Amino acid sequence: MTAAAVPASAHRRRAVIASTVGTTIEWYDFFLYGTAAALVFPQLFFPGSSQFAGVLESFATLFVGFAARPVGAAIFGHFGDRVGRKTTLVTTLLLMGCATFLIGVLPGASSIGWSAPVLLTLLRVAQGIGVGGEWGGSVLMSMEWGDQKRRGLMASWPQLGVPIGLLLSTGMVKLMTGATSEEAFNAWGWRIPFLVSFVLVLIGLYVRLRVQESPEFSAVQHRDEVAKRPLVQVLREHPREILTSAFVRLSEQAPFYLFITFVLTYGTKQLGLDRGELLTDTLIAAAVGLFSVPFFGHLSDRFGRRTIYGIGIVATALFAFPYYGILDTKNSGMALLAIVVSLICHDLQYGPQAALIAESFGTNLRYSGAGIGYQLASVIAGGPAPLIAAAIYARTGSSAGISWYIVGCCILAFAALLLMPRQATAARPAAARARSESAQGVA
Repeated sequence: MTAAAVPASAHRRRAVIASTVGTTIEWYDFFLYGTAAALVFPQLFFPGSSQFAGVLESFATLFVGFAARPVGAAIFGHFGDRVGRKTTLVTTLLLMGCATFLIGVLPGASSIGWSAPVLLTLLRVAQGIGVGGEWGGSVLMSMEWGDQKRRGLMASWPQLGVPIGLLLSTGMVKLMTGATSEEAFNAWGWRIPFLVSFVLVLIGLYVRLRVQESPEFSAVQHRDEVAKRPLVQVLREHPREILTSAFVRLSEQAPFYLFITFVLTYGTKQLGLDRGELLTDTLIAAAVGLFSVPFFGHLSDRFGRRTIYGIGIVATALFAFPYYGILDTKNSGMALLAIVVSLICHDLQYGPQAALIAESFGTNLRYSGAGIGYQLASVIAGGPAPLIAAAIYARTGSSAGISWYIVGCCILAFAALLLMPRQATAARPAAARARSESAQGVA
């Protein structure tokens, strides 16, 4: 059967599956690094540092990956708006997969000295560039193949890559920690989940190569409205959309990396909680996300993106102090409750977020604009969060300062939500607007 003979519903299904599988692999790789940065990398790559300094240095390499994400969004956003979504997404998947595999075979500082943390940092940069270019294309491929009235739900499917990737990466780490002794895990067991990434990439490539180009972008190509310099154009024409897209994520991304990454360090080092139990709690919370992310995306189609997203911001702020209060009981059952509720607050925002941001830009600039706005949050929110939390706790010896940090992020995010442009009409291609206006004049 030729591509033209394949029903639109089949193309739509393939696009959703390909986008979700691809983002799952990307986030598996990205989260795997975060888990290893909390549990293994301080002693493996920074053995000469104190325990606290080693954690800070390890989280610093984590931040480097976040800082590289806007670079990836700019590079691949340009090609995504110039060449197309499909080809660009194949490239980002290969880049991410190769970087993760190489981390899995990278010798530690005891073998190659200072070269080890340098190479680790470079590979982390490659990961960041790959995932930075991935998000925009995956979301757009799914959203632009979908029903216009269900964009919130369609754009939320690739967002499932976060809970599935978190589920797989945490599950693999938990499997290896259970199958090996602590010494064996620190020596070689942690490498297995990184090496498994190569198999996942092959699966992802097979799925992605079967998908047709987004119909909305194909229409832009057909009308010869492809932007010649999409990055320059979107920065010049839509700075407000980009900045508000970045700041609206403060309440979602900064707390998220405290909930899934810093909690491993805080829970094990400061509270004495069992590492295996914390990983299990994260697995359960990620499993809940498989249902909550698309559910809240669906609700945004019914009640509006801003309404659902705003509820998520308020819920995160209200839970900031109870979260650490519950953890500080040092009770394993209460720790599970805290982690699950924290990720539900996150999912209230993450479900409608993709459509909320992507709809701020027209099709010919959407990959660049949405990608850069989304990934800039990595620099101001996700990347610094574990570092800031670790520094606050080291200075104060209390979790209260971390809770206030979360509340501050929520206040800024809510202000950005109020300032976001409400319509993407102004971002449509000029020729499309002219035809629409002409048609209205004739009518």
